[in-house]
Amino acid sequence: MRTVTVGLLGCGTVGQDVLNLIERRSGIFADLGVKIEVAGVLVRDAEKARRIPAGIPLTTDPNFLQECGVVIEAMGGIERPLALLRPSLRSGRAVITANKALLAECWEELRDYALDGKLYYEASVMAGTPVIGPMSTVLRASTFTRLQAVLNGTCLYILTQMEGGKSYEAALAEAQALGYAEDPPTLDVGGFDTAHKLTVLARFCADGNFKYSSVEVQGIEGVTLADVQAARARGERIKLVAELDRVNGEWRGRVSPQSLPDTHPLCNAGASRNAMVYEGEECGTLIFAGGGAGGMVTASAMVGDLLDWVIGFPGHVPLH
Repeated sequence: MRTVTVGLLGCGTVGQDVLNLIERRSGIFADLGVKIEVAGVLVRDAEKARRIPAGIPLTTDPNFLQECGVVIEAMGGIERPLALLRPSLRSGRAVITANKALLAECWEELRDYALDGKLYYEASVMAGTPVIGPMSTVLRASTFTRLQAVLNGTCLYILTQMEGGKSYEAALAEAQALGYAEDPPTLDVGGFDTAHKLTVLARFCADGNFKYSSVEVQGIEGVTLADVQAARARGERIKLVAELDRVNGEWRGRVSPQSLPDTHPLCNAGASRNAMVYEGEECGTLIFAGGGAGGMVTASAMVGDLLDWVIGFPGHVPLH
């Protein structure tokens, strides 16, 4: 039995569930001849009550990261996590993250580590619904042509509430009260979170250097109750859609509200869930749908990445 030392950055909802799931799946790790030892969890307040297994060391001092074989990042943000992860990456250690903003906006620094298989990030898009794994492996044999996706749960919730008769303002306030939307909610409702995720996906099927700045972004702030009701009267639904296709020989990424027929896969398969329609010449049309947010849903993908690393599978390698 070998011991694998893990460090965790952040202990919010996702971080707590990562720790709980590691303990819950300890038997699987043991079957692989591995014992997972959490060397430390970096937090802002070590005295705050948390729902985690007993004996997990919480600290505000990141020095414990030096002794970790793999680091799991669940803190969010860009500059702070990147600064904390740099030493691990530069020393050749693995990093597991769900941080789509970090991946989208700091790719110039992170790409070589991804190409070396040191970055694991299945949870960065659609959380526990596996889309990056298939796109980075078996789907490479098929000639990619187009994808459409609904990737933000906050916008999905707001637009669904508006279909029930609520104004945009009322639906947004409810989403914030339930903790679905931040305050301010610009990252979600402005379409930027979706653009981050689309950027990550594009690097597996279109261009390994696809830039976040090249995505055209329009959020749902301008969608009115009248717009939603008119779409329903036509047998359609308004969704915030991420789209990637080729226009005049160039790959185009776009995020915008679109009115889609009720029969569209993003409206039926993804009625209340994140969903993606992937099109390739050889594989045909594939539909992925499932939970795209939530603590344990996200943790399932992150701990799955940890299992891959333990087994010896490389991280998610973009197009060369």
